[in-house]
Amino acid sequence: MIYVQPTLAPGQWTTFDWWPPVGWWPEAARDLLTSGPSASATFVLPPTPSSVHAARAFAMGALSGWKLEELTENMELVVSELATNALRHGLHVSGPGTRPPVHMSLVRRGPLVTSAFTDPASGVPELRYPGPLDAGGLGLHIVESLSLRWGWSALAPQGKIVWAVLT
Repeated sequence: MIYVQPTLAPGQWTTFDWWPPVGWWPEAARDLLTSGPSASATFVLPPTPSSVHAARAFAMGALSGWKLEELTENMELVVSELATNALRHGLHVSGPGTRPPVHMSLVRRGPLVTSAFTDPASGVPELRYPGPLDAGGLGLHIVESLSLRWGWSALAPQGKIVWAVLT
């Protein structure tokens, strides 16, 4: 199968090609930026159950390499929630045998690190308020409580990126 990328407006990304461009930072968190070292690390998560563990291990390795071990506990929880959501909810749009991978990126800007996940679904991530007997549904509340800011952006022609900034 050959994929032909559609013509995109400047600044638009697709789930097929999104990797953080040099200097990338979520628009909704630009006011948080400070000066300091910058770096990025990317990882492709295959659509398998072991990918959440692999995403956590990758994040811990990147933080260790950047000498930001103080972020590991919170980042581990945030990565677990975002990876689980991307794999559970973001891949249901494709048929059997055609599940694309999820892209994970960590972007460091000074003392801040953004964890970002792309998936091909167009569904909007939203905070849920589950009942006392509901299983699950609190993942984005965890992300919100541990991050300075989190959010999402649509990608063209479909898909989204969900991100969280930690310090």
